[in-house]
Amino acid sequence: MKKSIAGSPCEALCPVRVIADILEHKWATLIIRELLGGKKRFSELGKSLGTISTKILSERLRELEEKHIVIKRMYPTVPPTSEYELSDIGRELEHVIRAMDHVGRLLMEVSRQAEAANA
Repeated sequence: MKKSIAGSPCEALCPVRVIADILEHKWATLIIRELLGGKKRFSELGKSLGTISTKILSERLRELEEKHIVIKRMYPTVPPTSEYELSDIGRELEHVIRAMDHVGRLLMEVSRQAEAANA
């Protein structure tokens, strides 16, 4: 039997709230999306995300690491390099990202149709 989600109290220990608190930051979802393709170095993430500052990227990666979504590996090179990848739990978010992609495409199509009808 499927447990009801809608209408349940959304308290601090609500599983949906736990993930919403992680994904609510502007760049977190996009960082996860980029890491779904595999490991990336810090500079690669910055380039693929475009307008994110290095300070914000560093903060978001640190938060995602603290929440066990991202794993950071440091390499003793000169200069030091770091590589990021999704943890097993982080990879579970692929379903969420794919659902967001699907609904985003639907909304974009509805907007295009509305604009065409108003033209």
